[in-house]
Amino acid sequence: MNGELEAGLENLLDSNVAEDGAQSGIEDIVTDEESFGIRLVDTPEGRNKASMLIHKMYAWRGLAGSHALTPDPNRVTLMAHRRGDAVGTLTLGLDSPSGLLADQLFKDEIDAFRARGARVCEITKLAFDMGGTSKSYLAALFNLSVIFARDIHACDYIFIEISPRHRGFFNHMLGFEQLGEEKVNPRVNVRGILMHVALDYMTEQTRLYGGKGAAAVGVRSFFPLFYSPREEQGIVNRLRQRNG
Repeated sequence: MNGELEAGLENLLDSNVAEDGAQSGIEDIVTDEESFGIRLVDTPEGRNKASMLIHKMYAWRGLAGSHALTPDPNRVTLMAHRRGDAVGTLTLGLDSPSGLLADQLFKDEIDAFRARGARVCEITKLAFDMGGTSKSYLAALFNLSVIFARDIHACDYIFIEISPRHRGFFNHMLGFEQLGEEKVNPRVNVRGILMHVALDYMTEQTRLYGGKGAAAVGVRSFFPLFYSPREEQGIVNRLRQRNG
């Protein structure tokens, strides 16, 4: 398993979920009225804050391995903060000649998608520390990773390595499906599985439910907590302006 996905989910799963911008000069991608924001981590200070959160959450779960974030043009790290304190992070890994981290165990499975011409990416180093009432904030972090994968980097599929016990969470909440068999990941010395989701599927679910919140009666996934398609397009426009 990508043990990075283990620690940040425990509080949410156990709760029946079936750097201050002015100080640093870094603009949040999204914010809300409770001083919660998500920003792109592209400075040494930001990487240090995100790494400390990852280390804290993984140590709590007894996960081995190195968790430090380093500069990498094929890695996009997002950090959620509340009043300047890092409370969540994930990294979107983009495919490159060196491949994905998931290739270490699941290269054959991922190569089958590459052979069809699909552009692939992966989510790694997920850590979240806001307790069991922060479902909407975790959804926002995933939503931003989808926007970066689909709209900024033109990916077709997202892959993740997770603990087998989190299979249901990722399937029901985000539409991921398992590929291959369970294997032992030597990076963190735990068993894990590979899952994937088509970004076309996530786009369709967002079109149907994004921004509807509690009005999407009977829908138990994260998609009603995603931004609406109109809000997503506004975020995409801002990101493209920032990237020139």
